[in-house]
Order: sequence, then structure tokens, then C-alpha cells
Amino acid sequence: MSQYQATKIGSEEYQAKVYAGVLGKMIGVYLGRPFEGWSYERISRELGEIWYYVHEKLGQPLIVTDDDITGTFTFIRALEDYGCSRDITAEQIGQTWLNYLIENRTILWWGGMGMSTEHTAYLRLKEGIPAPRSGSCALNGQVVSEQIGAQIFIDAWAMVAPGDPDLAAELAWKAGSVSHDGEALYGAQVIAVMESLAFIESDLQVLLDRAVSYIPQDSVIARMIRDIRAWHQTIPDWREARQKLDDQYGYGKYGGNCHMVPNHGLIILSLLYGEDDFQKSLMIVNTSGWDTDCNSANVGCLLGIKNGLAGLESGPDWRGPVADRMYLPTADGGRAISDALTEAVRIANLGRRLNGWPEEHPKQGARFHFEQPGSVQGFQVEDSTECRGTADLINEEGHSEQGQRCLAVHYHGVAVQRACRVATPVFIPPEASAMGGYSLIASPQLYSGQTVIARVQTGEQQPPVSVCLTVRYYGAEDDLVLLRGPVETLSEGNRMQLSWQIPDLAGYPIADVGLEIASGQRADGVIYLDSLTWSGQPQLLLDRPSDSQMWRQAWVNAVDTLTITEEPYRLIQNTGTGLIMQGTREWRDYQVSAVITPHLAEAAGIAARAQGMRRYYALLADRDQTIRLIRMRDTETILAEKAYAWSFGQAIPMTLDVHGQRIKAWLGDQLLFDVEDDDPLDGGAAALICREGRIASGPVRVSPVQ
Repeated sequence: MSQYQATKIGSEEYQAKVYAGVLGKMIGVYLGRPFEGWSYERISRELGEIWYYVHEKLGQPLIVTDDDITGTFTFIRALEDYGCSRDITAEQIGQTWLNYLIENRTILWWGGMGMSTEHTAYLRLKEGIPAPRSGSCALNGQVVSEQIGAQIFIDAWAMVAPGDPDLAAELAWKAGSVSHDGEALYGAQVIAVMESLAFIESDLQVLLDRAVSYIPQDSVIARMIRDIRAWHQTIPDWREARQKLDDQYGYGKYGGNCHMVPNHGLIILSLLYGEDDFQKSLMIVNTSGWDTDCNSANVGCLLGIKNGLAGLESGPDWRGPVADRMYLPTADGGRAISDALTEAVRIANLGRRLNGWPEEHPKQGARFHFEQPGSVQGFQVEDSTECRGTADLINEEGHSEQGQRCLAVHYHGVAVQRACRVATPVFIPPEASAMGGYSLIASPQLYSGQTVIARVQTGEQQPPVSVCLTVRYYGAEDDLVLLRGPVETLSEGNRMQLSWQIPDLAGYPIADVGLEIASGQRADGVIYLDSLTWSGQPQLLLDRPSDSQMWRQAWVNAVDTLTITEEPYRLIQNTGTGLIMQGTREWRDYQVSAVITPHLAEAAGIAARAQGMRRYYALLADRDQTIRLIRMRDTETILAEKAYAWSFGQAIPMTLDVHGQRIKAWLGDQLLFDVEDDDPLDGGAAALICREGRIASGPVRVSPVQ
């Protein structure tokens, strides 16, 4: 099969189609989310046909956190975490749920046992019941196990299997079975197979024929698809066909809150009646009601893969308002602020690894590289009193040293007093700080002590222009404070690398990073931003600033109660193990230290390279009068331990040092452990840990390994 794929789709085409699929899914979610759950009648009465975004009409933001997006681009990380093998198991995917979910806070609808299918499955996993039994009909009942979730999270599993429907069907079954069973798995397999084949096949009828061949022909899903295809041959009006679907397969026929069967039917109906047109297909599936964002997302992803970026651009401007922006709130907070191109590159590289192809990391792995047409990776022109110059952002070919494309900043009327600034978020933007529904849990991606690097070039035949790197951070009372790096002057056609080490910001979180352009006289011109990235380990002291809520939000809170006091941290965990985490997967070789005071706890300590709830190194003072150095990866491995007498209320100074495979730990000035781990975690956040009880901690210091 690998040789067959290689002859059918090249690496560049594969990456472009994955990017279009990711964008299609995001657009579908953002389009359908504001009226999710509305009936066809209400949508028709209050909104009419949904031909474009309606969020402003309903007073809602466009870019939101959503389970469809977060689950899709989180559960696929099981491949990253378990060696990217075709033999990945449902049980391993279930472990990924336990690692990245924060109970009652991230990704899922936490509707309770027997009400929310995903919450029910999570509770089964938490009880120690592995997948696929965690999602089985035998354990959870048919009504619960056949809801829509297996379908809404499935797109990424299809995108790692380009042109390989056997693999797509197998992965869909394994991933879906963590939480679902029966007809829900059949629907997920149909979507996954269609999307997998859409990389190499453009005929929708062929996609449907092949997809249905993977499921039982006497299943409800197969019978319904046959009926819809027959209606399409004889009923020209999609509204009449929708009514027949409602009559024969609608919500009234099935139990639960959001059954797979009716919503899967709307996907098939909209694809057939949409006539291969992105806008029309999304109009039909959204106007039809029920689970609009979920159904719209699957339709958008499939058409994005099949028809590529050109298909997304054949109608109105879907991409401009989105600007690639995506939120992925999980227990791995450093990956929460993301964008379509970043996730598309990750998914395509997983697909390449599964097929034995070499990975590709544009522009030497730069965080922002713009290597797909139209991509802006969240960059926007700042509109503030400090930056009154205007600009247009255009992804253009050329002017790149290491790639094919760049972000062209066409500025207008820029002067010293009318600077222009373009920036992209690296932490929770102000407009998302109080987001309702699925809240945005995140850590900053950029920190004091790290070095920002950007490659820029000026256009030809334009006056000299001054440029500098900038960040904005949340300061006192959460006001955004602008900080500028060294200013460089570029003449026409000049190319330059800008470099700036972020100074000490007293622990205040950085909100965004960008580029400022100014001129000695009012001028028009262009700056080509080839890439922007950062490197190095952080250097910071996380102490308590009394006037900053965003400083508190920079911690991924996965304990029952977190209070920021004079201690400055007080953690309470009623049962099990809780953590608060801050940092990113790019934190690799560093030292974390804090003074921990257990007041009443089974264990307390610090952690490094935390990648979620169940992946980290930790130094723990255990209630059995033992100090342990552990590696947590689904289950706990003790790397070293010693007897150590301590008592409640005692302050214990702890330091944990991670450098490659070498892990060292201190109590105060005493080196306690120095071990080599032959199976190391490669990077992650710093954390405080509380196991069943209450602990306090002093300031947390993070610094590069000496």
C-alpha cells in the first residue's frame, strides 16, 4: 500500500491537502457553532439559509474553544506518545484521554455518567477499565454508546492515512471505540475512509461506494446512506430530502442527546446536494440544524481534503476572518494557542512516519514559517494608540531564504509616530480571557530568557525603514504592556536576521509576539517576514503578583482548588493526584525548584517535563517517610528513593534538574539522586504536585541547566 500511495500523492500535495482539510474543519466549526442544537425550523425562521458566518448577528466571537477542534487535534497525539505505530491500540488512545483531559474542564461535554457519552467513557477509563471496553455498548448501553462523538473526533485519524482506507478504517475503529460502539463506529469509519480516499480520488460517488463497503451492509448507517443516495436521484430539492431524513431517521427515532445516525445522514445529504461546492454544502448542513458545528466540521474537512485550498476560495472569504487561529485547551497548556498550519504540519509528519516517509520541518522547524498559500498563522495588524499605521498582510511566494513563501507586510503611511505592528498570540488573547462554554486553558509559549529570531527583508525601491521585534505582556492589573527589542534599519532590498533575548518580566505572561515597522518620514512599503521562532530555555521566577489574574491563568490548573495567596500557592486535591503546570514541550534541559510545605497530603512535590496529567518526572515527599524520584508515563516508575523523615507543616526545599537522559534531584543543598533514564520524556512544563490533601509552595524558579 505504501508504494501505491507514493505514486498517487507527493509530499507537497499531501501537506497542502492536510492544511486544506484542517482549515475546512475549523471553518465548519466556526460557522456552525453559534446556533448549535437549533432546529431546522428555528434556523430558517431566525437566520435563513446559512451562507456565511453569523456570529456577529448573534453577538458571539468567531474564534472559540470547541470540543470538535480540541478533541480532533488532541487525541491524535496518541501516535506521538506511543511511537507512531500502525499497531497503536485502543487502550493506548484511551490513556491519551487520561493524560490530556482535565476532568470537568477541558475538551469534553461533562454532562455526567449516562448522559454524556464521552464523560461516561472517561469515568470508565479513570476507574481502570481500558478501551475498547470503556466505550462498549455492553458496558454503557446502546443509546449512550451510539451518540455522535466517534464521528466528530475522527478527521485527524483519516489525514494520517492518505490514500490508505484500510488503515483509516482501522484507526477510526480504535479511536472511536474508546468512547463509542455500534452504529457510531460505523459512521466514524465511513467518514474516515472517505477522507482518506479524498487525497487521491475526487469522485464523491466512488468515495461513498468504497466507504460503505467497510461497514456491515445491514447496519442502519449503510441503509440510510443507500436511502439518501436514492432520494438524491429522484428528489431535486434538498429541503424535501432533509424532511424525508427527519421523518425516517430523525432525532425522534433515536434516544440520547445527539445520536450518530441523524447527524451522519445530514453529512451525506449535504455532500450530495451541495454539488461539490464548499459554500453550498456548508449552507445545507448548517441550515438543516441538529449538531451543526460537528456536521459542518466533517463536511468542511472532507471537501477541504478533496478539493484543496482552491475549493475553499471559490466562494466568499472564509479564511480571512479566521486567520488560521485555533485553540486547543488541554493539560498540555503550551500547545493550547495554535494555528491551522502548525497542526497540519504535525499531522502530515505523523502520516509520513506511518508510511516510512521522511518528515518535513519547514525553515528548520521555525514556529511561524507561512509555507502554505494564504497562511498567516494568526498574525494580524495591531490597532492601538501606539500603532496607528495601517498594513495589509499577504502570504506571497518568494523573498524566502529557506522556503517558498513568506508573510508580506504591505504598510501604509508609516512614520515614527505612526508605527505599524503585526503580531500573533502566544497566550490567551484579551478577547478570549473570559470565554464561556469550553474555557481556554493555556500556558504562554514564550518566556523570559528565551531568544526570539526573525528573518526579514525589505522591498525594492523604498525608503529605509526601522524594524524591531516586540512582545506584549500582561502587566499590572492585566494591562497589556508593549516591549520593544533592538531597532534595526533596513535599506531597500536588505535581508536581515533579528535576534532578541526576552528580558526578565517578573513572571508576567507574554501575550503576543510580533514585528514593528517605523520610518523617519511617512512612507509606504513592504517588509517580508520570512520566519519567526524562538529558542533556548526559560529564566524566570514565578512569584505572586497581587494584581494579575492573567498571571494566575498562565498556570494550567488541574487540582480541585488552587488559591494564590501569600504562600504564594495553595493546592488542594480531594482524591487522586492534582497538578498545576506552566511551560511548553520545548522546555527540555532545565532546572525547577520550589519550597514545598505539605499540610495534609499523601505526597507533595515538584515536576519537570510535564506533558499532561500522566506524563512527567517528579520529586515527591511521600507520607510513608520516603523521598522518591519517579517517571510517570501512564503508570509510575520509581527511578530512585530514600528514606526521609518529614512532618506536616515542614518546609521542604526541592530542586529537580533534567538534562537529556540525566535526572538529578536535591533537597536544599544536598544532592539526593543522580540517575540516567534510558527511556526519557523529551520535554515539558514545570509543575507542582499534590496527592490527596493540601500543600503550599513558595515561588517557583525555572532556569537553564548550568
